[in-house]
Amino acid sequence: MNSLIDKYNIPGPRYTSYPTVPYWDENSFSSEQWEKSVIRTFKETNAEEGISIYIHLPFCEALCTFCACHKRITKQHSVEIPYLESVLKEWQLYLQLFDEKPKLKELHLGGGTPTFFSPKNLKTLLEGIFETVEIAEHQEFSFEGHPNNTTREHLQTLYDLGFRRVSFGVQDYDPKVQKAINRIQSFEKVKEVTEWAKEIGYRGISHDLVFGLPHQTWEAMESTIRKTMELKPDRLAFYSYAHVPWVKGVGQRGFDENDLPSGEEKRRLYEDGKKLLEDLGYIEVGMDHFSLEHDDLYQSLIQKKLHRNFMGYTSSKTQLMVGLGMSAISDSWYAFAQNVKTVEEYQKMVEEGRIPVVKGHILNDEDLTVRRHILNLMCQLETTFDVNNSFPELENAFEMLKEMENDELVEIHNNQIKKLRKKRKSIYKKCCDGFFDLRMMRNKPETRIFSMTI
Repeated sequence: MNSLIDKYNIPGPRYTSYPTVPYWDENSFSSEQWEKSVIRTFKETNAEEGISIYIHLPFCEALCTFCACHKRITKQHSVEIPYLESVLKEWQLYLQLFDEKPKLKELHLGGGTPTFFSPKNLKTLLEGIFETVEIAEHQEFSFEGHPNNTTREHLQTLYDLGFRRVSFGVQDYDPKVQKAINRIQSFEKVKEVTEWAKEIGYRGISHDLVFGLPHQTWEAMESTIRKTMELKPDRLAFYSYAHVPWVKGVGQRGFDENDLPSGEEKRRLYEDGKKLLEDLGYIEVGMDHFSLEHDDLYQSLIQKKLHRNFMGYTSSKTQLMVGLGMSAISDSWYAFAQNVKTVEEYQKMVEEGRIPVVKGHILNDEDLTVRRHILNLMCQLETTFDVNNSFPELENAFEMLKEMENDELVEIHNNQIKKLRKKRKSIYKKCCDGFFDLRMMRNKPETRIFSMTI
């Protein structure tokens, strides 16, 4: 098993999109093309499928030194109202593109720290959006909550507005690890907010755990998992720390690289952690996600409805996802677009009446085909290769998977790739997808741009 880890443990993306952001063709992208793709997808899908909205709320009071997200560190809460006013103005710019009222199926508040904002201000923001849309019958509204500043009022206010899912960032309960990543929060505080959420009626409570953090040991990881089991969240994200300190703006400078677990130690954190989670009743769903059997995420896997986008795994699919806020990424299925990455520039462009997109990518026919294969592999653990309607390089990629079949990582029958044996999932999920990444295969990066896959 260790030899396979060494063989397939290479830098690679997590495929929240294909093509991944470093391989977007920005030169052939324009805001006008983006808007046309939004209009096209909205007309094709709104009536039946609806749309998703992601709102990026970037402010945090303190810098977590494991974080690679776009954020703004401040304790000045006077920034709240001006920023939210800009988000609502940006949404109005998108509304001008639509010829009917959008049907809102999915909404997620991400960060940064969404619970940096007061419950009152979040309510104003959301009511400003809700008055412009038709809310779908089976909507899915979720938000990320920091255990230290999520109040019962936050939970109740958002529940009353239709939210039923909340994700709490736990990472690790070991004090030494928490100090290194500057994320100090007690088990008692996480327990308090989790129990509040259960009492109020949330049915999709999630905890995020991270393996591969500085000073992390298996003994500490096991303790963190067992403490988490005391609270029995409906689902878990158990994912690898992505060490990318070379990326401008990330905060990964609070510890030495020698403090990180070795490759073998990190593998044990995941493999033993995964086994413990499964022993405790959690089922692996998608890549690095686990849920109890009753949870919507697992049920969507069984029903083959599981989907993955920039918000992570979701239990249903929309082709149009509008990202609002500084650095937010949008997806029209035929194109991707990312907003400008500073608060000041974002607010300036919105005030000027411009959708604040700074870069993007228009998918060609090959991209759409590759995207389908990667999504199938990441969500359904299998894909069917259409030999009569494909591209030569994809056929070559299909042949390259023969080596993974020899390593008993995949099963290939005629033109179908199926999931591997259960014990091999951790390698399969992180490596198999990359064999279809034609853009990365053609343009091997000269410098490191991705963290390790395993």
